[in-house]
Amino acid sequence: MGGGNHGEFKIPDWRQYKVENAPELVQLQRALASQGLKDPWIRNEVWRYERKPGFKTPLQQASFLFFRGFKYGLALTVLTIAYDQVSKLTKSPVDHGHGHH
Repeated sequence: MGGGNHGEFKIPDWRQYKVENAPELVQLQRALASQGLKDPWIRNEVWRYERKPGFKTPLQQASFLFFRGFKYGLALTVLTIAYDQVSKLTKSPVDHGHGHH
């Protein structure tokens, strides 16, 4: 099914993910330490928060997901409203022959 022509997938080395590169996780580590706790698996979350060129924070990803078509949608909305208003001005009132009672 997959064809196998996408090249080799290289698994990243686990040592490249350091908690110190993710300010949110450093803050979490300090908060846990203030309560005498430690998260031994915190390194597994570094990839989500690490700021590398080309990578986005979860908030940036969410805003991209929800607002990527916003400018096109806004432009189409304005055009639709303008068309509706112009078409109301150019059309003559419809008289069905009933008149007003």
